[in-house]
Amino acid sequence: MTEVTRLHTERLLLREWRDADREPFAALNDDPAVMEHFPAHLTREASDAMADQIASFIDEHGWGLWAVEVVETGEFVGFTGLSIPRFEAAFTPCVEVGWRLARSAWGKGYATEAARASVAHGFGPLGLDEIVAMVVPGNERSQGVMRKLGMTRDETADFDHPLVVEGSPVRRHRLYRLTREDWEPAPR
Repeated sequence: MTEVTRLHTERLLLREWRDADREPFAALNDDPAVMEHFPAHLTREASDAMADQIASFIDEHGWGLWAVEVVETGEFVGFTGLSIPRFEAAFTPCVEVGWRLARSAWGKGYATEAARASVAHGFGPLGLDEIVAMVVPGNERSQGVMRKLGMTRDETADFDHPLVVEGSPVRRHRLYRLTREDWEPAPR
């Protein structure tokens, strides 16, 4: 097992997953608003399997889709971090920044704050040259976070997500990119 990196921001802790995260994670994965831009809600079993997969990746690599905890309250509000897509496309292999937060955490800037810390870790200690993000065209909230990170849409790279069934309204995705050269960490 590799040493797990924890990231601290002004208001958040990005950390390893705990058993206590499973119930609130299952709840957010079953929330219609949270899952609006995903193919389906997750059952408790599917949510637990996803948590196991994420935790195993972090154990192996020391980084990944960290559990996000609000420092002031200790509340688990979802995940944010870096991952390696498990499909092939014109832009893979790559590292992706992603997030999924409970509705109670929306509108507070948590996604941007946590994603900014994740990207900084990717370009800093991990030495990545580029980080991508993928999004359904209708997901304006996530595209707003991507723009706040300084990411730009690669209009030549829109794609049908191979892990989403044909005919699904969320199969089409946009690709956003950010290079190390274009990354501007938030001023302190």
